[in-house]
Amino acid sequence: MRKTPPAKTPRISLAEAARETGGLLKKGRVDQIAPGHHPTMADLTESLFFSPGDGRIWLNDQRMLLLHSSAMGHLRRELIDTLGRERARGLLTRAGYVAGARDAQLVRERWPQGDTTTVFMAGTRLHALEGIVKVTPVSYDFDIDRGTYEGEFLWEHSSEDDEHIEAYGIGTESACWTQVGYATGYVTSLFGQLVIFRELDCRSMGAAVCRVVGRNASAWGDVREDLRYLEAKDFRALAAASPPARATLHAAPPPPVAAGEGPGQARTAPAATAGGRHEIVGASSAFNSACHQLARVAPTQATVLFTGESGVGKEVFARRLHRISRRAEGPFVAVNCAAIPDTLIESELFGVERGAFTGASVSRPGRFERADGGTLFLDEIGTLSLVSQGKLLRALQEGEIERVGGSKTVQVDVRLVAATNVDLLAEVEAGRFREDLYYRLNVFPMHLPPLRERRDDIPLLMNHFLQRECARHGREVVGFTPRAVRALLGYAFPGNIRELQNLVERGVISAEEGKAIDVPHLFRREQLSDETLLALGASGHLGRPASADPQHLHGLLRDALGTEQLSLDALEARLLRDALLAHEGNVSAAARSLGLSRAQFAYRLDKQRPAAAAD
Repeated sequence: MRKTPPAKTPRISLAEAARETGGLLKKGRVDQIAPGHHPTMADLTESLFFSPGDGRIWLNDQRMLLLHSSAMGHLRRELIDTLGRERARGLLTRAGYVAGARDAQLVRERWPQGDTTTVFMAGTRLHALEGIVKVTPVSYDFDIDRGTYEGEFLWEHSSEDDEHIEAYGIGTESACWTQVGYATGYVTSLFGQLVIFRELDCRSMGAAVCRVVGRNASAWGDVREDLRYLEAKDFRALAAASPPARATLHAAPPPPVAAGEGPGQARTAPAATAGGRHEIVGASSAFNSACHQLARVAPTQATVLFTGESGVGKEVFARRLHRISRRAEGPFVAVNCAAIPDTLIESELFGVERGAFTGASVSRPGRFERADGGTLFLDEIGTLSLVSQGKLLRALQEGEIERVGGSKTVQVDVRLVAATNVDLLAEVEAGRFREDLYYRLNVFPMHLPPLRERRDDIPLLMNHFLQRECARHGREVVGFTPRAVRALLGYAFPGNIRELQNLVERGVISAEEGKAIDVPHLFRREQLSDETLLALGASGHLGRPASADPQHLHGLLRDALGTEQLSLDALEARLLRDALLAHEGNVSAAARSLGLSRAQFAYRLDKQRPAAAAD
């Protein structure tokens, strides 16, 4: 049967919690966990709803699954036996990370005014509610301003241990891989910088209970081993599988990974640009999917077409594709087609002979010749004129080019990688792009999702850019304030990863030395509206601006309802109806916009319908 949603529990704001705990808004300790602070275990339990009639289970507005532990154990054994222990551990750790990040998102959205310490501890309660493990905090201390996190926890009745011991018995290594990923994902998403958890004792090693410790990455020092399991793909291993790269990888040891680098980053090859400018970072499902596609096509000679909005990282993925391909020892040549005038594009791509035109005093090779034996990346290819498109098509089909003003052909061996932020098929239909060139480029299309569709990666990217920009500008900034984290996680990012990078760089420059980055350091008034900035407030939670006039508010409500008499029932009905209309009937989205769970929204909607029928 479907569980009836409870009435909304009164919440204690961060400001109220601060008064009760000595004013600690950005700090927390295990002895500050008060039983009445939200979200409590009861709050979390009341967010779980069963709908057997339509075959769905909900945790707030997120769909859940009820699976046999033995079935998950069987899947675990299949992964270990098929892929090997290390790869299986990586897959399960990353799956746990995504689950933790999603639960952090749930808690952030459902209890935006919850006590900071209790919000952090909600992950332990959710882990227990979801039947994974019982978590008991031993010690717990964090300070967001200083960027420090230290927590020790005991795990009892671990389902992963049960299944691992059943299959392999007691061994010498820990086995709670998914749970470690979950803890890392949950705390990292809330803290705003990378927090690494390690399992020091495990039942699979013969201990009575499992013991884990979490610290911010810089406190651990060397976290290369931890990051290895959070990487979406071991790109060095892929490169080692290709014959041309094997000797190089054995001849030189891999470069170290800095402690602050985020999960999902492939290690920098020797030819990479200094400062890690072209690292790819992430652990979300969308990011993993893109990395797996990249790994599949890299060893081939196929033309790759990257599509996606501006700033999603198309050139970064193109460089990574080159670095893990059989052409890694050859050159990578990038051309921004939109930055070259149409009158010069032919000479830039194909080269020019001396005397071909006024000013051509010397012969010089074009980008095709410079990329011979390597990869040629054509960015914003949709901006090429039809004439330039025809010449490019011939070069791709024939594998040879002629310099401007020259009479002999030059054979070139180039792998073409292209990128565009426009719909090329729509451009073909509009007559602005050649259909034959489109099909020549569209051999292996790869769509890179916008940042708003891979929000699980935002904390990792924040940490990555923070470490990089601090090193580049010689600044020491300890992290982000809670409201800065909340603002970044809720921001739409029309400029995608490039915009996030620029915001973090601005924050590093604007923040005080040794302090955390706050909202004013990140955003300017043209990016966040006055209402949004005021709603974030000094306490870090969303709320009505203090300057709002209650009489003006009452007038607006009366105008909206079309009556002089204000009725709570009428106001609630109007809010529910408008939310549904605004989200085109999507109940989950409408519920989120009102700060309700899906089940609570449906319950309130059903309660309104009899009254409407009676009218």
